[in-house]
Amino acid sequence: MGSFTSVSTLEGDGQFDAYVAQPQSTPRAAIIVIQEIFGVNEGIRRKCDNWAAQGYLAVAPDLFWRDTPHVELNADVAEDFQAAINHMQKLDQDRAIYDIEAAIKFARAQLGGDGKVGVVGYCLGGRLTFMAACRTDGDAFVGYYGVGIDNLLSEQHAIGKPVMLHIPTADGFVPPDVQKKMHEGLKDNRHVVLHDYEGLDHGFAAEMGDRRVEEAAQLADQRTADFFATHL
Repeated sequence: MGSFTSVSTLEGDGQFDAYVAQPQSTPRAAIIVIQEIFGVNEGIRRKCDNWAAQGYLAVAPDLFWRDTPHVELNADVAEDFQAAINHMQKLDQDRAIYDIEAAIKFARAQLGGDGKVGVVGYCLGGRLTFMAACRTDGDAFVGYYGVGIDNLLSEQHAIGKPVMLHIPTADGFVPPDVQKKMHEGLKDNRHVVLHDYEGLDHGFAAEMGDRRVEEAAQLADQRTADFFATHL
């Protein structure tokens, strides 16, 4: 089990909380876990705990802190889903990338200053992970069902580290034409690999709740674990 700690912003304009899960032995590397639109809820904290069990230092920054700190919502509750949409719409995603960079800096400091740091994100976090691959100095990036990545393809020239994207083909938030644009736009980028999951919808790898599809979630998570083991 982890706990929350404070992380200083890069701009020096405040601090935000992050859930930090420590492995039992010296960390092999660090992984920044980027939330869905539901905040750093139990599902995200469990993902951090799972990475810690595999020997990583895991850090999940609270990216909604500038508007509403400590958002914790349930994807299976209709009222929570609408509240999550509202929080997402208020989020300044460019500033969120600064906070992710601050979390990377924080994690490296915990590793002694020279450790490798990966980033993994889900839904909104999948989009932010792609943005982080373009704009931060992380060492490896994995995005699950990121929304709106097709609008970020012009930034891909800045990607210099390995990136993996998990794409469910029946994603209700990422239509087939958008998926096609992603595949065509990224096919020649040697740093990026995409995996399709036929017939699956958004959120299939959620740690808990009705959206999870167990076999596919395990496959995607194993691919992610192997990816980080290789690149971190």
